[in-house]
Amino acid sequence: QVFTFNRVEIRVQPSVKVKNGAPMSIICHADISKNTDFQLKHNFTIFKDGKLVFMTVSDKADARYEIPVARSSDTGDYECTVKADGKLGFSNSIYVWVAGMTKPILTADKREVLEGEVVKLRCELPEEVPPLEFFFRKIKTNSAPKEKRVPEQTQNFSEVEYYVEEGDDILQFDCFGKRQVRSGWESSQHSNKTLVTIKIGSHMYIYLYVYSLTEPFIKPTLITKPSSNVTEGDQIEFECSTVVAQIRDIEIIFQKNRTILNSVRDKKFLKYSTVATQEDSGEYLCKVEQGAVSKTTKLNVFVSELFPKPMLSASMTKLDESKDLILSCSINGFRRANFSIIRKSSSGDILLKSSRVFATRVNVTDTGSYTCKAEVKGIVKESKPVRINVYAPVSKPTLSVVSGSPEVVLGKPLQLICHSVMGTPPITFTFYKGDEIKKNVTNDTYAMFLDEDIGLNDNGGYKCDARNNHSSGVKTSNILNVTVIVPIRDASLGSVPYGEVEVGSDTAFLCSVKEGSWPIDFKFFKKTDHEVLLHEVREYSDRTIWHKKTMKRKDTGTYYCMASNRASVDVRSRPITISVILAAWQKGVIAAFVLTAMAGAGAVALWWFLHKKKK
Repeated sequence: QVFTFNRVEIRVQPSVKVKNGAPMSIICHADISKNTDFQLKHNFTIFKDGKLVFMTVSDKADARYEIPVARSSDTGDYECTVKADGKLGFSNSIYVWVAGMTKPILTADKREVLEGEVVKLRCELPEEVPPLEFFFRKIKTNSAPKEKRVPEQTQNFSEVEYYVEEGDDILQFDCFGKRQVRSGWESSQHSNKTLVTIKIGSHMYIYLYVYSLTEPFIKPTLITKPSSNVTEGDQIEFECSTVVAQIRDIEIIFQKNRTILNSVRDKKFLKYSTVATQEDSGEYLCKVEQGAVSKTTKLNVFVSELFPKPMLSASMTKLDESKDLILSCSINGFRRANFSIIRKSSSGDILLKSSRVFATRVNVTDTGSYTCKAEVKGIVKESKPVRINVYAPVSKPTLSVVSGSPEVVLGKPLQLICHSVMGTPPITFTFYKGDEIKKNVTNDTYAMFLDEDIGLNDNGGYKCDARNNHSSGVKTSNILNVTVIVPIRDASLGSVPYGEVEVGSDTAFLCSVKEGSWPIDFKFFKKTDHEVLLHEVREYSDRTIWHKKTMKRKDTGTYYCMASNRASVDVRSRPITISVILAAWQKGVIAAFVLTAMAGAGAVALWWFLHKKKK
């Protein structure tokens, strides 16, 4: 078994420039020449900027590294290597640019401050990878925005503080980010604008008092404790309150997005607390309603990640039964957690082991999806599922004719079925006619093939292969010989003697065909008011002779023959007419009888004449 690498290529789908958020595939292709057709295991490794990002083992010539949602962090130089039986092939490097950045999220620790106090802002670029540059803008009515630039080398967020100056009343803040690419700098969109209201001493209380006199209730106040920026696992408490003129029929509703988390009636204060998770980040809403009047206050909360989602890795994702499988769970940059390995099931999750690593010897029933969970400070996170496929080898396939009999009529289609009793689907079946591949079909346990081009010499040579992803390779059926049945053509009938036959003599009827597969069924008929079957016989020949003994006058009439074979087509000859006549001796007897009668009649007449004359 000799092989050599012609080249190793790396390419990107859909292109080397991908929009942020779009799917992307990195494909490594090995072009290998072999002296014979044998299976070869390829170890594919894909690198990004010199770091390993993907590995797989396959007997195919291609490996795909799928990135369902491309982010700017996926920008870089990609290359791949292929190792097979000690030989190594390298691709060239290809630069992939994921254009665009995610929209930043801006949060403030306070929504109301006094002059001289500090507002702490946090700007985050989710799913972006440092180094990054953050730009914060303070926007004041009727003045140009003030901007702060903060470079970050190790994290995808940044925090700054702004002092509230004299004369500030209502401030707006936003932020945006930048990152360096080969062509220069790339900027993100601007974040949401965060509004901060400035309270000026006792004027705030005067404002509230006047408001309560003119409206049934004031716009609610929504605060969080300890702050609106917390870490996963921390206890976070929301307080929503209002000032009302009349407590009756007042209703306070607290919700996130469209989900109502808590509500109270006939009260002016609401509390809600929970253990923070990353899903709790977002905009919260406190709504106060009384009759047809409704007022709302919103607050953005940011929950920092305590630890990233775990990642489940498998020693192999496609493997033969009875092979060893190792599943391992890990958290990038984080080791102190409670791990568990889970198998997904329609009836619920199945705990395999409360550990980072799970090893087992697999069988076909172990095919399925697996995940792992990690728990830190009561926060449980689950990895993306990993699909494991376990394959049993295919059994030797059987090839047969669908109709049951290994025969086909010339000019008619032939339908074959290839079936493997054992083997994990999908199974690829290949049909051969002689040494020529006619069709490839992928199915579960069987495949059909219709040969519509049946020739006179197609008397055998059909076979089929079956293979699946098991390493045992291809299994081949026995060769199926199919008999081609040639239909009957041009039946003819003759007789000896022909035309006229003497009574009492024998007649030989000869029925023959020009073409047709043996055996052939011959039938002889005489035409009367209805068809009368006189004789039938099966011959391994294209002709037959029927001897009819002692012909009689009643045998005069029209005769024909019919021929058929396993093509089930009856072919009828042209009719012939047979006349049965008297034999020569019979004619002599009749003549002698007539002459004797005439002589007797003459003698009587002469005697009468002489007797009369005498008188």
